[in-house]
Amino acid sequence: MNYWLMKSEPDVYSIDDLERAGVDHWEGVRNYQARNMLRDAMKAGDLAFFYHSNCKTPAIVGIMEIVREGYPDPTAFDPASKYYDPKSDPARPRWYMVDVKYVRHLERPLPLAELKRHPELADLPLVRRGNRLSIMPVTPAQWAFILGLEG
Repeated sequence: MNYWLMKSEPDVYSIDDLERAGVDHWEGVRNYQARNMLRDAMKAGDLAFFYHSNCKTPAIVGIMEIVREGYPDPTAFDPASKYYDPKSDPARPRWYMVDVKYVRHLERPLPLAELKRHPELADLPLVRRGNRLSIMPVTPAQWAFILGLEG
């Protein structure tokens, strides 16, 4: 099993939105490195932290499960979509998405400022300066450590 961290702005799509939906698409990723993870590395059964970004207190707020592996993101082909990419071709899709299932909220949000204080997380891409990826891998040791911060 692999572990991930996936970012979303809470005013666009929050952990509460995913809880209401139960299962939903993780669409609109328009970065090649993140796309490659969606397309090639994420597997059904993998777990991911849900991270609220670009908000007053960025934080890990929940856990979700990958329930459908990478497949072409149809929003790339829809001119009415905010994620439309006129260079994307259905015959050779450029952008991919996965389906995720709500697992649970964390017992408390784990703010980025708190995560940065732990040397055990120094190699977590989230805490490194300049990392803007919306999807990133989390090691099993980092996953366990972060879960240990909840209570």
